[in-house]
Amino acid sequence: MKLTLDVENTVTKRDGKVHMDPFEPNNTLVMVGVLTDQDVCYAFPFDHTGHESGFDYSDRVQWFLDQATVLIMHNASHDLMWLWESGFKYDGPVFDTMLAEYVLQRGDKSKPLSLEACAERYQLDTKKQDTLKEYFAKGYSTRDIPLDELSEYCIADIKATQQLADKQIRRLNSQSDAGLMGTVDLTNQAAVCLARIYQRGFAVDFDALDVVRQEFEQERDDLEKDLQAHVRRLMGDTPINLNSPEQLSWVVYSRKVLDKQYWGNAIDPYMGESDFRGLLAGGTERLHKTKATQCRECNGSGQVRKVKKDGTPFARTNKCTSCGGAGYHLVAGKELAGLKFKPPGPKWASANGFSTSKQNLETLEKAARVKGMTEAVDFLSKVRRLSAIDTYLSSFVDGIRIHAKNDNKLHVKLNQHVASTGRLTSTNPNMQNMPRGSTFPIKKVFISRFAGGKILEADFAQLEFRAAAFLSQDGVAMDEVSTGFDVHAYTASVITEAGQQTSRQDAKAHTFAPLYGATGFGRTAAEAEYYTHFTEKYKGIADWHSRLAKEAIATGKITTPSGREFAFPDVVRKPNGRVSHFTQIKNYPVQSFATADIVPIALLHIDKLLDGMQSCVVNTVHDSIVIDVHPDEERRVIDIIHQTNKELPDLITIRWGLVFNVPLLLEAKIGPNWLDTKDVS
Repeated sequence: MKLTLDVENTVTKRDGKVHMDPFEPNNTLVMVGVLTDQDVCYAFPFDHTGHESGFDYSDRVQWFLDQATVLIMHNASHDLMWLWESGFKYDGPVFDTMLAEYVLQRGDKSKPLSLEACAERYQLDTKKQDTLKEYFAKGYSTRDIPLDELSEYCIADIKATQQLADKQIRRLNSQSDAGLMGTVDLTNQAAVCLARIYQRGFAVDFDALDVVRQEFEQERDDLEKDLQAHVRRLMGDTPINLNSPEQLSWVVYSRKVLDKQYWGNAIDPYMGESDFRGLLAGGTERLHKTKATQCRECNGSGQVRKVKKDGTPFARTNKCTSCGGAGYHLVAGKELAGLKFKPPGPKWASANGFSTSKQNLETLEKAARVKGMTEAVDFLSKVRRLSAIDTYLSSFVDGIRIHAKNDNKLHVKLNQHVASTGRLTSTNPNMQNMPRGSTFPIKKVFISRFAGGKILEADFAQLEFRAAAFLSQDGVAMDEVSTGFDVHAYTASVITEAGQQTSRQDAKAHTFAPLYGATGFGRTAAEAEYYTHFTEKYKGIADWHSRLAKEAIATGKITTPSGREFAFPDVVRKPNGRVSHFTQIKNYPVQSFATADIVPIALLHIDKLLDGMQSCVVNTVHDSIVIDVHPDEERRVIDIIHQTNKELPDLITIRWGLVFNVPLLLEAKIGPNWLDTKDVS
């Protein structure tokens, strides 16, 4: 029996966030709606104020679940979570209409995936009503909405979901969309596994989290003091707010826009170099170091007390107009202020002056390092570090504290439908934004739920490069991954030989960047040399990129060997020979095949092999899989990783009929927490 199901639950607003999960103590299951393929339809109430009889419909809901051969839902991970946490059992296959629609859209994110939007797009007979929105606007809880109206709403949802599934399956069986069925199937299987990860949660050491907070806050305070002193040396007495992109640009570029409206209208990112330099000369002014002199009108107080006609002062003071309330006047000296960077071109301009984006500051820092501008390197590195710490505190430290539940676990929701490539994102917080590498202190707060347990991270080595080697069949790349060639060390050597001393760690940011469409534009001359070298060395990859561009121009889409497709309906070859959307055309196949296809296969296999054990998968980030290991099962879990590593090429062949002739390497590290891990044999 094909069973369509929908769940209605309460939500909790806490710490400025909306929490919809069942791990919030105040959240409850309000209703479960079911619809069979024989049009048998029920809306079973649970914790609802209008459910006067109080009859427990759990057995009836479970009966339907037991009969189901497939469970159809829109946003399956949410509904499954509520079912499992409410005591219901279901381990069968699912068909998630939201994920199916995501795959059918082929990377086009312009069309919303909500059930309401899908119902309208497919012109379904049953459409969602706005009844609940009206009640929510009035402050109603889900459980307080009149039972008949909530039931009607729930039934409308499941009928729309069923109709949507029928239309999607017909599309997937049609000639034009049949190739996507495999992707939909893998995505649905992964959805169940990811929902289990969401349910399990990742144990958090809150004492360690407090220590990390203190360390970050201390570093932030020290950086702010250093930077304020640095700003004073660069700008004189001119007050600068480093949180203001406009004022930060004054320090970096030593220039200030005279007329913002004129500048904003005149700037064109594609204007010629001479026109830009002319606009720069006429539309901005150079800044000079200043010295503050006390305002004589207010004697440095910033306030003046006016006098009445009879000579007596008014009771209230007014802001001094002479100094604008500052208490001082700034007198410009002859020495230029700031770091004196020359804006590279019009693309670096912003509405208020010049961009101080993370990427641009990083580029300037590297250029300064090459030129021996030690003061600029010191200042820019500290600015970037300060910005990073602010992000770490808000996104991770505060995010973990806010979203961790009473079970002392962080239940991270992993999303399959956000990124165009199929790569996972996550919320509450977004763990996929966690910096790569083995030194990020936040990882230390994640521990085992078991006394004496450990955390194991299985990480693919150079997965995306290996995927590119396979997809392109580039002989050089295939030889390198087969022989264990250190590509990062090689990258470092190319950049160093071009005149910029670079470590292996720093080189990692460049090694595979061309796979994602990155070029030498905006890089230092030495770094740009590597990007040119990459194309020459890996000619097979470059030729494959050209074939992808031709395929996109000819068909309006590109297709990966797994059958995943990406639409490029408006791609064209420009008069200068360049192909529009070429960055995405190069990026999407590599990223999707590696992290949206290969990683889920490994994840599903590992999760299956762990079935019946206490050890369990608790997270996946990029191309790594994190396992909470019971102390009695450590050797078995390590053996499972080794087994998966050996079987993965065959699993890929079974899934897609591909002869995967590039070796994959799944490396494992284990330790008392997610940070302090060591290699295992």
